[in-house]
Amino acid sequence: SQYSAVDTNPLSVYVMQPIWNKIIKIVPLWIAPNLLTFSGFVMILVNYFLISFYDWDYTASGTSPGRVPTWVWLFSAFTTFCAYALDSIDGKHARRTQSSSPLGELFDHGLDSWATSIFVLSFFSVCSRDGVSVYTMYIYLSIVLFNFMCSHWEKYNTGVLFLPWGYDLSQVVLITAYLLTGVVGVEVWQKPFLFDYYITDVLVILLIGFSLLLSFPQTLYNIHRAHVKKTLKNGSLYEGLLPLVSPLLLFMLLTVWVVLSPGNILAKQPRLFLWMVGVTFSNVICKVIICQMSNTRPELLHWFLFPLALVVGAATAGLLGRAEEAALAAFTALATAAHLHYGICVGRQLSEHFNIYIFSLKKRTQE
Repeated sequence: SQYSAVDTNPLSVYVMQPIWNKIIKIVPLWIAPNLLTFSGFVMILVNYFLISFYDWDYTASGTSPGRVPTWVWLFSAFTTFCAYALDSIDGKHARRTQSSSPLGELFDHGLDSWATSIFVLSFFSVCSRDGVSVYTMYIYLSIVLFNFMCSHWEKYNTGVLFLPWGYDLSQVVLITAYLLTGVVGVEVWQKPFLFDYYITDVLVILLIGFSLLLSFPQTLYNIHRAHVKKTLKNGSLYEGLLPLVSPLLLFMLLTVWVVLSPGNILAKQPRLFLWMVGVTFSNVICKVIICQMSNTRPELLHWFLFPLALVVGAATAGLLGRAEEAALAAFTALATAAHLHYGICVGRQLSEHFNIYIFSLKKRTQE
């Protein structure tokens, strides 16, 4: 299906787009758009692992300040800006080199679905678990992922991707937060900012407000409008709601684990647990994106739900005891490996199907 996206965000239209239009001119025409997308994703990963190295348990901005060197925060601001720029120009570059393809679209949105959680997990190091509890972090991450899911669920039903306003805003906030932390130090997050509110409180309130009062109603409105105009892709309510079943079940299972865990798994291993949330979610959403692109029906239950249900059931019933953290690590490794394997396989299949290379503009020779 033909790709169509709508961007109505003033920040994007009036401020960022003119910047991207200047940056795109320096990109050589022989570079493949997917290479830009992938480079941005690699920068986000490098940044994430660098911060994890200095701040595994999310305390570096709170109880153990000064553990993260200043250059790391400045490097975070730099990599976040580069990733944001690369993600914003890859589509323009594809049109410029006349190499737009469903493979590029999937590559872009698929990596975005994973990058979304990684951005959030890196940002948590700025506010630390003393400022924002690990439970707030979990809710915060879930809301961001829920927003991402909504925009693709909306595209599944309307055929148009309405780019969420929160995206550009969140990137600018992230870059500013890293710069601020690098220049002023982590103390900036410990002092009340307005009345008795800390900056982190303000950001959480903004995020929840943006999601629940702007993004979600906008999604429902766009779907309703398509329904009135009779341009909906799916005839029945069941078909329209089908892609939501797996993500919602996934969220329910994870929440049950967080709330009922005998060993308080989220407080013990916040980084591992939240990474696992991001990976499982990304895989579930990639399948929805593929269904929406290929006009096929998504499966009712994603296979991740079965091993996850086993682990959560065993953990909450107290059968795992001390092994709960090991079970989390094993499931996280399984999900991450499966997601990587899935991404590589789909990329290869599409590259063969469309007769294009993923990272090069040369045409594949017919065998």
